[in-house]
Amino acid sequence: MPPSTDPAHLPSPRPSLLTRRACGAFQAFSLFVKAKEVPVAARCAAGGDGVRWRCCRQGFEELSGIHRHVALQHGGDVGQRAAAEGSPAGSADGPRGHCRGTPEIAWALPDTSHVGHDDLTSKVGEVLLYYCYCEVKNPEELCAWQKALCQHLHLTGKVRVASEGVNGTVGGSKVATNLYIEAMLSQPLFKDIMCQEDFKSSAGGAHCFPDLRVGVFKEIVPMGIDPKIVSYKETGIHLSPQEFHKEVEQYLSQASQGQSDTILLDCRNFYESKIGHFQGCLAPDIRKFSYFPSYVDENLELFKDKRVLMYCTGGIRCERGSAYLRSKAACREVYQLKGGIHKYLEEFPDGFYRGKLFVFDDRYAICSNEDIISACRYCGTLWDQYKLCSSQHCRQLVLACPSCRNKGLTACCPVCQEKELKVTSRAPGQILKEECDCTRRRQRVPIENVSQRTLLAGKN
Repeated sequence: MPPSTDPAHLPSPRPSLLTRRACGAFQAFSLFVKAKEVPVAARCAAGGDGVRWRCCRQGFEELSGIHRHVALQHGGDVGQRAAAEGSPAGSADGPRGHCRGTPEIAWALPDTSHVGHDDLTSKVGEVLLYYCYCEVKNPEELCAWQKALCQHLHLTGKVRVASEGVNGTVGGSKVATNLYIEAMLSQPLFKDIMCQEDFKSSAGGAHCFPDLRVGVFKEIVPMGIDPKIVSYKETGIHLSPQEFHKEVEQYLSQASQGQSDTILLDCRNFYESKIGHFQGCLAPDIRKFSYFPSYVDENLELFKDKRVLMYCTGGIRCERGSAYLRSKAACREVYQLKGGIHKYLEEFPDGFYRGKLFVFDDRYAICSNEDIISACRYCGTLWDQYKLCSSQHCRQLVLACPSCRNKGLTACCPVCQEKELKVTSRAPGQILKEECDCTRRRQRVPIENVSQRTLLAGKN
């Protein structure tokens, strides 16, 4: 019986970080076809100095090498099929010495042997934002591959996987993000659907996220509606940034004369639109995207017989949001900005979008123009740089200028400001719930009753 290749039983010396990541990827995949480790005596006799594993009549010196081979050649269903057919789990060789299996996804990890460790882990890099709606038969396998891929490339961030597709925002070095894009575009599941343009990038890196979180969910963007009831396949009409720019230009021209039959709808959360939005937009005062369906239901009259131009950060919320709006059969037409604000700003950095673009990482916002459209919550001076509420129990974002912060005004509301003072004196084990004054007073679903003229006048 060959020695175990279980990563937990590897011989000394202690594996390197890359090797330990590879080991973890083996376990995560649940597809480790147990390749035979060659005993030391056999290696010496055969002259195969350094070869420790053999699979498909190939020899491998490093665990990372056999890892890439198994990931590339032995899809996630090989071990299961072998067990079902009664085949020995200890051998991966097929009838001609080649690997078997045609899995849904070829679980490939990019070769990084030619890349220097410093280049792969450099703090100077970028953040990628992307999504892909498609049918995923085995979300758990895709999730496992995504986790291993990100760990392999030292990426941090968040990736949501579901039967309806994948949604990710990851950060790392430029070398790592390029390899990530190549790996995504080479996978059979994505290669005929995604293209380079589907990845939006901005300056950043792995430091923009506290860690890596990859999981399987019911929806790749949490709208709270079963994808089987409202599908991404029923989405609105996609407009390129150029087409959207022309539509907004025409809308603003007509709205200034009170003649527009169009609504320019921002389907993001209130704290996003607060620091940046398109001129003349309708920005619902909602805290979560899962409130958007209720917002539409409560304001159907507002959308009746109107042309709706929708936009969001990267386009993904518009996919399901426009589908939900269309399902209500109230609007005359529903359009959405392809690639979201991200892609629009690449082509029109000084266009009709003013202010900052909110992003869901430690940067909070990225800038394309010099406009500041929001104010300090305490003194009213122009300010658009978010910080977390200083009260430990709260997760609200607050706009407080440096002058006010120096005065100790760092909480989101008076309730949190007072509660923060009690934190240090609380009894051990006492739990403080998030009970912010600003949260209690905010309507879960605001009722909109505005004219197009009011929209233009109040939100320029």
